[in-house]
Amino acid sequence: MLESLDLWVFQILYWAAVPVGIFAFIHAAFQRADAYTAADKLTKPAWLGITGGACALLLLNLVVPGSMLFYLIGLVAVLVYIVDVKPAVTEVQRGPRW
Repeated sequence: MLESLDLWVFQILYWAAVPVGIFAFIHAAFQRADAYTAADKLTKPAWLGITGGACALLLLNLVVPGSMLFYLIGLVAVLVYIVDVKPAVTEVQRGPRW
């Protein structure tokens, strides 16, 4: 019973990670290129490559089900963008408050 529950939780987490990766790639694509350097992050093409590659790694798990290492690498790359880069780039583009 618990083994089945573990598989369901993993499948839910996997399927939730793919849209998050796609969102990160789309968000990176629609931001201004100068905002990345102003936020002291890597360049826009670098983050497009990182998030695009991460999406590819997340989707690779569909083709090769045993590729947990690729899945984790892709998930970490997407989460770094979401947690670190996205707020910094958004803040730079928002401008000074008051």
